[in-house]
Amino acid sequence: MPDWLAAMVPFDRYLVDVGEHRIHVMEVGEGPTVLCVHGNPTWGFLYRKVAQALAGEARIIMPDLVGLGFSDHPRDSSMHTLENHIDWMGLLVDALALSDVTLVVQDWGGPIGVGAFVDRSDRLAGLVVLNTVLSEPKSGFKPTAFHRFGRLPVISETAFRLLGFPQVRLSMAQGDKRSISGAVARAYRYPLRDRRSNQAPLALVRMVPDSMDHPSVPALRRIGEFVRSYRGPAAIVWGDRDPVLGRVRNHIASMLPEAPVTRTRAGHFLQEEVPVEIADAVQSVLPN
Repeated sequence: MPDWLAAMVPFDRYLVDVGEHRIHVMEVGEGPTVLCVHGNPTWGFLYRKVAQALAGEARIIMPDLVGLGFSDHPRDSSMHTLENHIDWMGLLVDALALSDVTLVVQDWGGPIGVGAFVDRSDRLAGLVVLNTVLSEPKSGFKPTAFHRFGRLPVISETAFRLLGFPQVRLSMAQGDKRSISGAVARAYRYPLRDRRSNQAPLALVRMVPDSMDHPSVPALRRIGEFVRSYRGPAAIVWGDRDPVLGRVRNHIASMLPEAPVTRTRAGHFLQEEVPVEIADAVQSVLPN
């Protein structure tokens, strides 16, 4: 990590073996454990403002998904399945011996993070849900234009692998376009700058179901059943100006009917725009 970037994340950093790969983790603070799981195409950097807002309140753990950030980047795109990512996240939880975890999830971090606790429910103490999906799609659904684009042959490979999409245009998904610019935008681009090992963004787009026969659907169904049966403390913070998942808010709220919902004018990467609101939600579900 170059000095300019390390200065933006003044946290402890280490690598954890998860089978054949290593996950890069940033950590700061002491107290109740808060595990923050990001999605595509970001990395733990996304949670730095939330971690700073929670300073002194908790132990904040911010891993990078395999293929993103400073975790290992497998060059075989077929490795990127929802089941694999769930397994890798579960191995991380086991390796760090995490318990009484308050889980914070966004984007693919929702299914991956929650999926890791389906078989570790006794270790889950609280849940904070940001813009994400936590269940299988409804029969007859239509994928978003973004996800349809990700399946176009040749064009999508060119855009994602050669031109660095979508990490070069993250600001377009924001409520405040200025929230991802300058050094912050550079920080998101940096780990995916090598075209030889930037398979993950496109692979994770294609991990989104385009039909009920998609291989991600069984895991998503299992995760949905788990979330609907969850009775622990929970909170929802939502970016209503998210062009990808903004409209999913009511569905998520119906899955967690007791969870208070904080609506904001943020976009998809709401951690950049409303970190204090997210930190407040985390504090509201932390174990006493």
